[in-house]
Amino acid sequence: MNKFLIKSLLVSTLLSLAGVVAANAQWSAQGNKIKTQWAAQVSPNNISTEYPRPIMQRNSWQSLDGLWNYSIRQRGAANMGNADGKILVPFAVESSLSGVMKTVGKDQELWYSRTFDIPADWLSDHILLHFGAVDWQADVYINDIRIGSHRGGYAPFSLDITPYIDNAKQLQNITIRVFDPTTDGYQPVGKQKSKPEGIWYTPVTGIWQTVWIEPVAASHITALNTVSDIDNNRLCITPLTSTHEGIVEVTISDGKKIIATGKAAAGQPVDLTIDNPHLWSPDDPYLYTANISLFKDGKQVDKVESYAAMRKISTRRDANGIMRIQLNNRDIFQMGPLDQGYWPDGLYTAPNDEALRYDIQLAKRLGFNMIRKHMKTEPARWYTWCDRLGVLVWQDMPCGDSWPEWQMYNFYNGAEVKHSVESENNFRNEWKEIIDALQPYPCIVTWTPFNERWGQFKTQEIVEWTKAYDPTRLVNPASGGNHYAVGDMLDIHHYPDPSIMLYDANRPTVLGEYGGLGLPVKQHLWQDDKNWGYAEFKNVKEVTNRYVEYTDKLQQLVKTGFSAAVYTQTTDVEGEVNGLVTYDRKVLKVDAKRVAKANNALCHALDNNN
Repeated sequence: MNKFLIKSLLVSTLLSLAGVVAANAQWSAQGNKIKTQWAAQVSPNNISTEYPRPIMQRNSWQSLDGLWNYSIRQRGAANMGNADGKILVPFAVESSLSGVMKTVGKDQELWYSRTFDIPADWLSDHILLHFGAVDWQADVYINDIRIGSHRGGYAPFSLDITPYIDNAKQLQNITIRVFDPTTDGYQPVGKQKSKPEGIWYTPVTGIWQTVWIEPVAASHITALNTVSDIDNNRLCITPLTSTHEGIVEVTISDGKKIIATGKAAAGQPVDLTIDNPHLWSPDDPYLYTANISLFKDGKQVDKVESYAAMRKISTRRDANGIMRIQLNNRDIFQMGPLDQGYWPDGLYTAPNDEALRYDIQLAKRLGFNMIRKHMKTEPARWYTWCDRLGVLVWQDMPCGDSWPEWQMYNFYNGAEVKHSVESENNFRNEWKEIIDALQPYPCIVTWTPFNERWGQFKTQEIVEWTKAYDPTRLVNPASGGNHYAVGDMLDIHHYPDPSIMLYDANRPTVLGEYGGLGLPVKQHLWQDDKNWGYAEFKNVKEVTNRYVEYTDKLQQLVKTGFSAAVYTQTTDVEGEVNGLVTYDRKVLKVDAKRVAKANNALCHALDNNN
């Protein structure tokens, strides 16, 4: 190696190290709250290295996560003005890992800005700008030109920024203005509250999932709609396209060979026959590889790699006359934790992909076959991990603006709250966007539009729309809420012990929440006082004994009517200490072997029905 090359490599290395040091000098985690083990791995130089959307993956992409400029301004300001400092995207501004840890609120707006480059070999392509999620209203500017807006904190959105790129400049500028009034507004908020307390948690404002760009042709694939029909050995994939021009081709392989191919006009379903299908289940989460190509004038203009599963979710009456949930035409008892998806250091956002995967792996380790994703959505990679690891998912719609003081009377008296037209429209629009975004993931088997009457409105209409929009999944109309004879199940809540207080002879009856066994663990608490659970215990043995006692009781209740159960909850969250693991994920609060044995027995409690 010659001296010139050695010197060049040395200079390059030193410059790279200098860049790392400079970036880290502009950011540090904030606050003195507990943190997960993964927080120490977070830095501006190692954010979002994995492709954000494995269900529809392309080869070329560029993450825009990392350090951005930010400012908090009074609502209505014409521009962001001088930056207040740096924020680490994709962590919400209220979180420790953002490096900011400030509250925004209803009277202010959060501004972001940064520059980015377009690789030279992308300049002949169209450039898509993707947002995993921004809470709540985002206005997007490229090179000081406002190019689009989006309302909704839980669904992804994309913009074609090609017309606004200035090819005369090496660096392009992106600016984002965010308004998020949380519970002082009229939008879905989930478990956030402007003033957190009890079961309501710290608000999340702004970007909380990955921001990224990728090059595509003018005609490209925008989304996938996937439906499996195991009764007829049929898999139907509909690739949606930007221009509705050309021919799409779908190829399915089993890891060794191609087993099915099909073509259709852009935007039309591609029907495929899967002979002797290998069915997907929690015990055997088998995924087929799917390659989808778009051809125009005989030339391939786009290609994405995806995957698909052959699985069916349905209900039927068993030999004893009890309505049961079935997976792949076999009765299955679904047992899972209530999963809030909160993190002490990142709030809505896991510190990294390993952390994101951890909660799912914990559920599997403890013998669960299902997770109820409670009052929020997750990044696309979370659902892919559920697909790969084999977890059934019940997906909640984050509740709307349900807690103004004047509504409390109606809540406690079981009445549906009257909502404004704006509130209802925000709910409907975001619910549709969530279903559209999550439709291809086979792990999702149940949609839950309402929970415990929180913002519940026009239940029959919402449930019937949901069922018609996606007839391939079950609809849980209101988990523990006002009950109507609509949807696919009756869901009741009972704390702390499991109990059948209501029963439906025409739909499966499920226990949507129970448990909440509390155990505070010193040095692993979000706050020093006001910690609580639905029942209090002193040590792991006591919690485990009671957990197993409850599963033994559930075994008997399965015989008399229950078809699924959801235990509260995966982790502690802020003041709640009723998790199976502490909020920082460092201390497991149950005996894993005993809990897994009890859960496995429940998951297979209906095997003899088949």
